[in-house]
Amino acid sequence: MQKILSTLFLGIFILSNTQTQAQAQDFKIRGKIVDAVSRIPLESATIYAESIKDSALVAYTISNAQGFFDLQGKSSLKKLNLFFSYNGYKVLPMQIDVKKNIDLKVVQMEEQVEELKSVNVIGERIPVRVKQDTLEFNADSFKARPDATVEDMLKKLPGVEVDTEGKITVNGKEVNQVLVNGQVFFSDDPKIATKSLPKEIISKIQILDTKTKTQEFTGEAGDGESKTINLTIKEDKNKGYLGRFSAGYGTDERYQANGLLNYFNGKERISLIAGSNNVNNAGFSFDEIYDMVGRGSGRGISVSSQGGFSVGNLSFGFGEGIITSSNIGASYANQKKGEYEANANFFFANSDSFNDEKTVRENILPTGRFFTNTESGFTGLTNSNQGSANLTFDVDKTLRITLVPSLSVNRTDSKNLRNTWSTNELGETINTNNTRNTSDGVQRNFSNRLAVIKRLDTLGSYLRLSLENDNNDANTLDNLKSERVVFGSNASEEVLDQETVVDNRTDRYQLNLRYRKALNKELHLDFGYELDTRTENNNRSVFDFDVDSNSYSGFNTTLSSDFKFRNTAHIPYIGIRNQTQKYRWGIIGRYRRTNLRNTDFLQSADFSKNYENFLLSVYGNYTISQNKRISIQYRTNFNAPNVNELQPVSNVSDPLNVRIGNPNLRPGIRRNIYINYNDYNWRQRTGLFVHMRLTFQDDQVVSNTTTDEGFLRTTRYVNVDGNYDYNGGIGYSKELKKDSTLTVKLNIRPNLNIQKNVSFTNGERLEAKRLSAIPRVGVLFNFKELVTLEPEYSLSLNTTKYNLERFSNINFTSHSTKFKTTTYWPKNLVWENDINYNYNGNVGPGFDKDAIFWNMSLGMQMMQKKATVKVLAYDLLNQNINTRRTTGQDFIQDFQGTVLQRYLMMSFTYKFDQFGGKRPGNNQR
Repeated sequence: MQKILSTLFLGIFILSNTQTQAQAQDFKIRGKIVDAVSRIPLESATIYAESIKDSALVAYTISNAQGFFDLQGKSSLKKLNLFFSYNGYKVLPMQIDVKKNIDLKVVQMEEQVEELKSVNVIGERIPVRVKQDTLEFNADSFKARPDATVEDMLKKLPGVEVDTEGKITVNGKEVNQVLVNGQVFFSDDPKIATKSLPKEIISKIQILDTKTKTQEFTGEAGDGESKTINLTIKEDKNKGYLGRFSAGYGTDERYQANGLLNYFNGKERISLIAGSNNVNNAGFSFDEIYDMVGRGSGRGISVSSQGGFSVGNLSFGFGEGIITSSNIGASYANQKKGEYEANANFFFANSDSFNDEKTVRENILPTGRFFTNTESGFTGLTNSNQGSANLTFDVDKTLRITLVPSLSVNRTDSKNLRNTWSTNELGETINTNNTRNTSDGVQRNFSNRLAVIKRLDTLGSYLRLSLENDNNDANTLDNLKSERVVFGSNASEEVLDQETVVDNRTDRYQLNLRYRKALNKELHLDFGYELDTRTENNNRSVFDFDVDSNSYSGFNTTLSSDFKFRNTAHIPYIGIRNQTQKYRWGIIGRYRRTNLRNTDFLQSADFSKNYENFLLSVYGNYTISQNKRISIQYRTNFNAPNVNELQPVSNVSDPLNVRIGNPNLRPGIRRNIYINYNDYNWRQRTGLFVHMRLTFQDDQVVSNTTTDEGFLRTTRYVNVDGNYDYNGGIGYSKELKKDSTLTVKLNIRPNLNIQKNVSFTNGERLEAKRLSAIPRVGVLFNFKELVTLEPEYSLSLNTTKYNLERFSNINFTSHSTKFKTTTYWPKNLVWENDINYNYNGNVGPGFDKDAIFWNMSLGMQMMQKKATVKVLAYDLLNQNINTRRTTGQDFIQDFQGTVLQRYLMMSFTYKFDQFGGKRPGNNQR
């Protein structure tokens, strides 16, 4: 069937493209742009051609460092309007006859003096503006279907990529926040804005380096490692409201409903959002197909590696499996330039999760191996409330105060049934363990950040004081029932029936005082002091079940603990930084004096440790040209052992794997080297980025596991040197465009990862060296906004080598193929397919290796495209699986868990809005 579909799409493309080419003519316009007075070449000037009749964008390009430009396109028009735009200069218009080759020689542009109003209308149509630190796109210059979201619009911008999870990158740099009129939209999660806001209300899309509040206030440049997208609302859309509502019901009682309402009034915005579903969806997307598709397809707001999903800091569900969730949220934002900026939000969510899992683990020993099989069933309920705010007050032009409070309360209730048995290499059962664990808990968190910054001069000197607190309080009641049986010559049986009450409070306070002295506008000295203190009070009371009293009254002193753990660090530092338009570098040296103190009021586990470390950070960024940048960074990090690794108290929550801390551990030091190179040619629409990360670890805390004859494992912790991690990759993108007929975007992204992990088992050093190479290629074809094809293929080559000659190397290959199609023909009909084929060559016998995962929807737009009726088939072939293999220093594990499978759903989506005192389609003001 897929071959038939591909042939059909290809036939439509060839037929339509042939008709277009018969009427259209290729053209090429070249020349050089210079300043009219100085004759200095103007780099990154925008040159674009529009149709005379309706001002539709035909083609655009950017001048290079020498001012040369080469504008190529195809058009059936005989004449075009040609415009030249450069920041700070008058827009230069001219009309041209469309010919194959046009040489304009030298184009002279005049500086803009006082005639700004005369170019406002023309300036609004400039498709791309390249400023010193900002790239600005005019949304109306990039054609998209009328019902497109911001995410659809971003996919059309040169250098911008949006993956299947909604993650946005700009020439390889991740976008970590999306602002609306310069303000946060609900939370820092970019996908809430990009998936819910329609393209039609957006005027400009600005892409710039992410900055902190301090960097914004002092005019300091961002580090360039992440990007921010700012969406500006059209003036006629900036007063009014827009709303979206979707509801669907399907087979197996699957359902989903969600709604969004936004009110805009200049800088003021009020937003409401709500949703409820049982298809693993966060419920905040209004894409024409994927708003009704759950996490099993790889769609969602933010999916963790353990499963579940989250929006901002609000989590839904415990982990993997199927989640039924409901949520409601509200957000408010307002600002007045030079005085204040405020945004706040509140979320409420509850969820119900269930998951059945099966794992098979091969445990590696110096003298052999054994196998552990586990089958488990999990159910859990969560109830979450979270509120936060971000407040900025400019007392005057030199003094800014920022306040960022956050408060959350989460309640959890879960039950986990687990059956585990271990076998030797002959398949003989050595031990079994059946457990039933129930847990009820309440977690409360309050955090706040207060920052005061005072500018001392116009060169860049300032004084900054920040205070941060993070207070967590967790109370849990756990019940563990376990039956452990060991067979063989040393046979034994152990039954546990225990109740554990845990009262844990963690308080962290941080103070940071920085003084920056500007020697000139480019060179600065930093002097500072940090105080970081973290205190954990933990009372863990374990009670054994007493048969006589029929209650949990037997206090277990051995497994209980009552301790106070404090981690205090004093960190004075000094640094120097230099910044120009071409380069930026800095060196920061920190002296860290750390004290770890533990007082146990129940066990004999008191200890005090003092550490002194010198930490160095060096960074450098060099802007080779407007489009090219290279950055290098070296940083050392301090990693203190956590209390569970330090405290010599047994943890028997898993009776087959007992863990005991080591109070003699040293802190780990991680040395990181980052190298990044970015080159995007806006003129040729080609992009290249190279990234590399090297991590070397000294005194890393690793496990030291002893396994006895009954395969009962006891794990302690030791320090070790020699672990490292290397990750590198290349990204290449190319965009081809033929008039308004065809757009092709090519992405090639190979990635390489090399790791060495060291641990100890039965007193012998065990080393595992892993190599993973993942080449990936993807293409996007867009034909006349009628057909979109998105094929993608990735290959994963993996190998693991052990230092024990007894064990063979592990080699496996995995394949992943994705093919997404969207058609908007016939009119008002939307047909979409999302097909994923995965082959996991690394899973063992008894686990599914491959599957075809196919989602399909057919939607009909009506009521002037305000409403859509849609039929969705999720997992059409009923082959969705959740299997994978993971390898560690001393194990190989296969996993299979519950996953959402085939269902059909019919849904209805309705959009409503009103702006500027008029409804869409109404010409009356």
